[in-house]
Amino acid sequence: MDNLSEKLKHLPENPGVYVMLDKNGVIIYVGKAKNLKNRVRQYFFNSVKTQKVMAMVANVADFYYIIVPTEIDALSLENNLIKKHKPRYNILLKDDKTYPYIRVDLKEDFPAFTVTRKIKKDGAKYFGPFMGGINVRSVLETLNLAFGVRPCDKKLNSDKPLKPCLNYHINRCPSPCSLAISKEQYRESVLDAIAFLSGDTDKTESMLKQKMLLASENEEFELALKYKETLNGLEKLTQKRLTALNKFISSDVIAYSSNGIYSAVSLLIVRSGRMVGGKNFAFESGAIDGDETLSEFILRYYKEGAEIPDEIILSEEISSSELLTEYFKKNFEKAPPFTVAKQGVRKQLTEMAKVNAEEHLETNVDKIKHKEDMTISACKSLQEKLNLENFPHRMECYDISNVSGVDKVGSMVVFIDGEPDKDSYRRFKIKTFEGADDYRAHQEMMQRRLERLNSDAEKFPKPDLIIIDGGKGQLSAVKEVFDKHQISDIDLISLAEKNEEIYTLFNDEPIVLPKRDYCLRMLQRIRDEAHRFAITYHRTLRGKRALSSVLDDVKGLGKVKKRALLERFKDVGGIALASKEQLMEVDGIGEKQAVLIIEKLTKEGLK
Repeated sequence: MDNLSEKLKHLPENPGVYVMLDKNGVIIYVGKAKNLKNRVRQYFFNSVKTQKVMAMVANVADFYYIIVPTEIDALSLENNLIKKHKPRYNILLKDDKTYPYIRVDLKEDFPAFTVTRKIKKDGAKYFGPFMGGINVRSVLETLNLAFGVRPCDKKLNSDKPLKPCLNYHINRCPSPCSLAISKEQYRESVLDAIAFLSGDTDKTESMLKQKMLLASENEEFELALKYKETLNGLEKLTQKRLTALNKFISSDVIAYSSNGIYSAVSLLIVRSGRMVGGKNFAFESGAIDGDETLSEFILRYYKEGAEIPDEIILSEEISSSELLTEYFKKNFEKAPPFTVAKQGVRKQLTEMAKVNAEEHLETNVDKIKHKEDMTISACKSLQEKLNLENFPHRMECYDISNVSGVDKVGSMVVFIDGEPDKDSYRRFKIKTFEGADDYRAHQEMMQRRLERLNSDAEKFPKPDLIIIDGGKGQLSAVKEVFDKHQISDIDLISLAEKNEEIYTLFNDEPIVLPKRDYCLRMLQRIRDEAHRFAITYHRTLRGKRALSSVLDDVKGLGKVKKRALLERFKDVGGIALASKEQLMEVDGIGEKQAVLIIEKLTKEGLK
């Protein structure tokens, strides 16, 4: 504490970022400050602090700071450091639901509407998210039935017309691929579809009713029923309309609640004047107060700028709203206003979000505590029970997968403080030898990994603990690579699946933990995840090789077209189930080639 007291005396009054470290040198919190001296001293001197902040401060053994020119620079640096180090007391949101969006690129001659779960800065328009019981595929079908936009996503070139497919002959597509419709006419349909996705449903409802009546008059009863089902789905959308909101308004409503130890945020999502759903998050934070916690949540949630709405409505004022607006404008080219609703439907939405946040916090306190037992507490206990040199903040686990030495692959999965960090996962294709040899495969993988410690430390930061899936033999094989690279500051263990025995470098006998021990459960989770990741990669390679060998003799079918087939149908079995028309929907596959593929698969007994 004497060292901390001395450092606190010499803090500057500049804007900057401060970084808190525990006794193991692990970064546990990163914060920004307009005035470093005032902000950091708040943590250590008499001021009203939450229990969670006091618990964090009790773990602070040291800190350092980085001075920057402006507060906006501090915000950017803080964000980058949190992404890189993932400190346990910062908000690290893990929403396991990625909701679908509809994408359309108006730069194309004949734009297609497609479903995606990733928003990119590619100049295309995105509509969504679709949640709350709304089926995005049904929305696409509505676009097709009401506006006649094409149902496929094939890349079209207006200079090279194709033959019309089955959808044209059953009146489900105007066949822009064969230029049966002009670019200008098709563009009008696309713009009408965009207006519908933007909230204008009246025209769509009228159009579908007319088409339903016409189909009924022509005794096309199956088609008429399809229109009726689509109208029912449209009614479901209309019922979600918030009548006091402009139908083109898209808002996120954010409310915060805390019990002094844990916090929760509820986020309600309004798109095109409709309530489409919401998300709830529970977490622990080392922020000084609710103002700072809410600001940090906003930064973490909109980290890629993907889902930024037209406005963000908050349950309470935050002092950094102007700073956040400036940050959004600089990084995402879109800066929604941050408002606190005083009355009307926005106020009602805020109150609803506040109730959701309070209820989510109350019902999830035990889950958060259990999660802490399974993660950060398990890490602390693991260090003690295995006598590890380092606190296992970053753990990497390695596994090998192959069948009789063919398509040998390795996987590396990463857990931070006991939780998976999927962005850091890596895959390895074993290249240096033929046949099956688990020891050599692990050595090759570890050789390549350790080489990256110096050459690419940014993408491959040094782990605290490496876990090998296997027994004493695999551990010894990897230890040889450690010795070659003179690695002595990374802990190394192996976990043998049969009896869940843990082998270390300092004990001849394995360590066996009770089956209900949280440390063992954490090791099992990371081992099983490495196993799953390796098997998935192995199956992918095997599928590609099988496709390549089966279709090798098909004239004009090269790597690019095979890859396109695999992306569309996943494997050879999927291709075998496809019809000629479905094969022709794949980019580059014409009728002749589709026939040749079917003939080849039939000859091989696959079709």
